[in-house]
Amino acid sequence: MVRGIRAKSHEKLDDTNLQRVWEALNSSTPITKKEACEMLNITYNTTRLNNILEEHRDTMEYRAKRKASLKGTKATDAEIKQVIEWYLEEMPVSEIGKSMYRSSTFVKNIINKVGVPLKRPKTEQGGKHKIGYLPDECVAESFEVGEKVWCARYDLPGIIKNETIHNSTNYVEKYGARCYQVYVIELTNFESPYFGFQERGGFNSHCLAYDLGSLKHLEKYGAEI
Repeated sequence: MVRGIRAKSHEKLDDTNLQRVWEALNSSTPITKKEACEMLNITYNTTRLNNILEEHRDTMEYRAKRKASLKGTKATDAEIKQVIEWYLEEMPVSEIGKSMYRSSTFVKNIINKVGVPLKRPKTEQGGKHKIGYLPDECVAESFEVGEKVWCARYDLPGIIKNETIHNSTNYVEKYGARCYQVYVIELTNFESPYFGFQERGGFNSHCLAYDLGSLKHLEKYGAEI
């Protein structure tokens, strides 16, 4: 998305589409500017079209220069902290790399090295027996009330509300692990008539300890979990 141009919600000004339009305009059989505006879903206005594409090219050139200057350099403490926070905020690896002028491989290497729980593709999530993988650093047998954790069943962060204790069920004996009530946090796109736009929502769930991942080890990198 171009940064200095104010885009309307219906306009298709993402980087991929802008690049596609720019290439179509500069091909051996170029499209017309009217067609370019239609592809971007903007009102026909050649001045605005030129400004949008010019800023897009400036952004791409700056991004390329920054990536070239950072290529081969080690991750800084600030970059490690940023990757952890953004990934746990559900930002895609490709978007993190783009924002940091780094490659997706660079971002994935940090995630694997520091022990951030990996979020599975949607097609691999769900189902009673489909639990996400937890790095060794995340494994814990018990958790504290209020502790922020990773819920491997849902591939989402959560907060421990309390340990689930029933007189009729000894979870440790039956399942080999303690059971916790967890408030699972997820991003939302919800407009409430009472509270305005809600960026986050969630739900309550009961999870066994081996389906939960500790995030305490990430605090040493300065990350705000």
